[in-house]
Amino acid sequence: MPGLLPMNDKDHPNPFIPTRPVMLDRRLGHLARRLAEHGPVKIACIGSSSTAGAYGVAPYPGRLEGLLRGQFSPIPIDVINRGKGGEEAPDQLERLKAVVMREEPTLVIWQVGANAVFQGRDLGKVERAIRSGLQTLADRPVDVILLDPQYLPPLLTMDRIKAAHQMVSIIENLASEMKVSVFRRFDFMRRIRRYERVSFDRMIAPDDWDRLHHNDWSTMRVTQALFDVMVHALQTPAES
Repeated sequence: MPGLLPMNDKDHPNPFIPTRPVMLDRRLGHLARRLAEHGPVKIACIGSSSTAGAYGVAPYPGRLEGLLRGQFSPIPIDVINRGKGGEEAPDQLERLKAVVMREEPTLVIWQVGANAVFQGRDLGKVERAIRSGLQTLADRPVDVILLDPQYLPPLLTMDRIKAAHQMVSIIENLASEMKVSVFRRFDFMRRIRRYERVSFDRMIAPDDWDRLHHNDWSTMRVTQALFDVMVHALQTPAES
């Protein structure tokens, strides 16, 4: 899939318009195998309001399900939305374990970190919760994608920007340590803002006074980018 940015180009101007996402670090081997067997496929999405949905905007899990079903028809694919608005990593941890045990998904997408930054929480506690969750998932035949915070004004204020970058780094480092992938939403939205000159008003749900939540347009951009990197990762040859 041409146009996806390799990791070593992520900090440079994107030569492709519209902006392309950074590729996932790892092949989605379990998902690729399940698709090759013609399914069925379950994908579990854990997270807060970006996953659950807010302000009447259809969230990414349902949109992703539609894109995947269109790409891989007639394989049965269900994207299960287990988002809960306002929830943070330590609370998500218990639900993550329950959902994985009950649903037995092939892929878990864990959207995490934004509320901790927004609420000024102890990021060390968040880091420990994410590591614990990844350790739980490491014992199961499941692929994992961590979905990092959104690049929107409340996380970019002078009192939060340092924590936002720290949270992105924590997620990146944990993913590398635990050998899972990251969908770099923060970086993707930052480059849309910088290189496409898209205003925040075009990204934010119009009724959201906190200016923290995606509108329909930015939700679809993020979902399409997530779909693109997933398909690319499925096409990556397996390691010998």
